[in-house]
Amino acid sequence: MRDHTYEIALTMLPGVGCSSARQLLDIVESAEALFNMNRSELKNLFGNHEEIVSVILNKSMFKDVENELKFIEKNKIKVLYFTEPEFPQRLNRSECTDAPILLYALGNSDMNPERSVSIVGTRKATDRGRDITRHLVDGLRGEGITVVSGLALGIDSESHEGALSNSLQTIGVLAHGLDRIYPASNRNLAKRMLASEGALVTEMRSGTAITPGLFPARNRIIAALSDATIVVEASKKGGALITANIASGYHRDLFAFPGRVDDKYSEGCNGIIAACKAILIRDADDIFLNMGWERKTKKIGKQTTLFPKIEGDEAVIYNVLKEHPEISMEEIRDFCSLSLPKIATGLLSLELKNLCRCLPGKIYKPL
Repeated sequence: MRDHTYEIALTMLPGVGCSSARQLLDIVESAEALFNMNRSELKNLFGNHEEIVSVILNKSMFKDVENELKFIEKNKIKVLYFTEPEFPQRLNRSECTDAPILLYALGNSDMNPERSVSIVGTRKATDRGRDITRHLVDGLRGEGITVVSGLALGIDSESHEGALSNSLQTIGVLAHGLDRIYPASNRNLAKRMLASEGALVTEMRSGTAITPGLFPARNRIIAALSDATIVVEASKKGGALITANIASGYHRDLFAFPGRVDDKYSEGCNGIIAACKAILIRDADDIFLNMGWERKTKKIGKQTTLFPKIEGDEAVIYNVLKEHPEISMEEIRDFCSLSLPKIATGLLSLELKNLCRCLPGKIYKPL
């Protein structure tokens, strides 16, 4: 593993943000060269910014760097520096002037996939929004497309779950260090992503306090990692629209699902469509069409019969489902004489026939 001591130290310099760091490295040979300059050289470089000169000369951040390197080694974290081939090169495009120069990553996902999309939306996703997200990701199956999102509740989680269900690589971008998962309820999801060739990435080092201002910064990475950003549900304000606006500024393709004019979580999508910032889409086919992507796999034909054949235990279970908007396996058992294993088998069969869907918490709803 390459020693990234000086690169990490550079990210800790006060007053030197991502844009300034990139400009700085256009002038000096490397981060190591910067920290080996004398006062006179640094004064010529930073002018009146004496506080930066003093920090570099004192090397006061190197204790923190040492601690971070220990954390990285212990947890098998990858350090991705912007001059290295493993770094996501989409972040190095000319329009991404504020992209980080260094990322911390867990997992084995390719950071430079042939095709990738970001899927974002409200944390307070409706059933309609969840259904749209799953249907969208189902339409990407077999196409080698990486799904990027922010590991938040709602649409983000549904995007990652959909990617896992369809054997697609998925990347979760975090607004904090890799010493934690926020929200904590998504820890299991994060573990499953890492176990399925997915990845978690962040520009934040361990121990970084979670603050509201870090989430918009995280959103710029979500937008930059992808060829296109798709907004499923969004209110007038919020992180999803921040990501959408950043994606537009990065000259990425932007898509949105429309909704009813009186739906709170369709206001954001309807607004960016009406303002001609985003292209209205209905499903994954519209993504392929507008991106000019050819499908790598033959599309599965649509169901030709209106009512799939169901009989026996399936029919008993489906009749119970139709009487309840949402119901658990245990509750289904209360309405019929079937055992839980038979109910589980019947529900799986009904799911495959698109007659029901499993919601978080093993709750089922008829379709």
